[in-house]
Amino acid sequence: MEIEGQPELDEMSTALYAELKRIAANQLKSEKRGHTLQPTALVHEVYLRLAQCDDDMGKRSRSHFLALAATLMRQILVNHARGRNAQKRGGGALKVTLHDHFAVTPDSAVEVLAIDQALQELSATEPRKSKIIELKFFGGLTEDEIAEVLEISKSTVTREARLGLALLYRLLKGQTA
Repeated sequence: MEIEGQPELDEMSTALYAELKRIAANQLKSEKRGHTLQPTALVHEVYLRLAQCDDDMGKRSRSHFLALAATLMRQILVNHARGRNAQKRGGGALKVTLHDHFAVTPDSAVEVLAIDQALQELSATEPRKSKIIELKFFGGLTEDEIAEVLEISKSTVTREARLGLALLYRLLKGQTA
């Protein structure tokens, strides 16, 4: 898939295609059974959105590229969830599970839309904590990669991820009450 005038994007996406597909598969494995998006389709949708950006991909590091892709994946999944909710008049929202290095059990499934709303609320008061959670959860970036993208130390990423996740859970708990 080549977009005319976007050689940097082509090079970056070709080099990181397997990584993007792994991230997409990781995101979709925690979705509700019968999800209509597949990892390949999600990666291709991200590519199409990246191609619409005027940004010079050649100036981006691997971590910055993956962070941008992670943000786009989140937007795509949220838009997909909104579309499904609209079709079913509020029912059948997609479910995701917060897991990995945040020490959250797989049983704590929460709707994509609720996570998106909670992240937006968290971003209003704690934008860096929100971004760290987004990059880790939606992007699958490592703490080292997040530290590089946000230009902070790895220990700050670890600390703020823990605090941000605690705040996110409070927000989510308040939404379900």
